[in-house]
Amino acid sequence: MPTLHLKVAPLQNPERYESLAAALTRITADTLGKRAAVTAVTIDDLPAARWYVGGQAVQRPAAMLEITVTSGTNTPAQKAAFVQAAFTELRRQLAAGGELEEASYVTVREVPATDWGYGGVTQHDRAQTRMRLAA
Repeated sequence: MPTLHLKVAPLQNPERYESLAAALTRITADTLGKRAAVTAVTIDDLPAARWYVGGQAVQRPAAMLEITVTSGTNTPAQKAAFVQAAFTELRRQLAAGGELEEASYVTVREVPATDWGYGGVTQHDRAQTRMRLAA
């Protein structure tokens, strides 16, 4: 049940948002083993005039992607693969064969299973239910 929040500059068209959401969902499933059916992607766009790096307005497309996953569910190698694949996809879609702003980031944030969930049920409670059913 990961959530992905992407911020991009400059503004994009609706077809690009759909393409980004689909690609990021696929990458999340492929590299982190997460279920696509409960992967949520939100995208915020900003005019380039509102994005600064080193105190200067960006000159190239820029992106910041943060994914939140349940703590301990992925290895360092899986998280590194996600960062690389997501950055590559962002560069492909946003920079059209060029480069993203150097200070474009992909962050994997881990949250304890007790601290979040979906459908009104925490990840911890989901795991407890799976264990009871398996017993």
